[in-house]
Amino acid sequence: MQSVQGVLDTLARRWTGELLMAGTEGARRFREYRRAVPGISDRMLTLRLRELETLGLLSRTVVPSTPVQVLYAPTKHAAELLEAVRPLVRWGTQHMAKAGAQVVAPAS
Repeated sequence: MQSVQGVLDTLARRWTGELLMAGTEGARRFREYRRAVPGISDRMLTLRLRELETLGLLSRTVVPSTPVQVLYAPTKHAAELLEAVRPLVRWGTQHMAKAGAQVVAPAS
């Protein structure tokens, strides 16, 4: 049960789901992630990108150019996680709507 709670806690962190979805929709550079997730500060975006990298959900590539480019991409683990979450989102869409709550589905 502890691993289930760890996954849920990770996904529940603010901005995490949106960042993972942005990556699956094509965001690669810091600026693209910031545009894809309105309201996130640069500081929080940096923190979340580092966390997702540490968790093995995003890969980080430094391109030695002028200026240096840093690219982020979802890993296979991120794709598997989002695939596993989709049934929960469907359930939430069906059941939470009755309570007036909104559920945002991960990108397909």
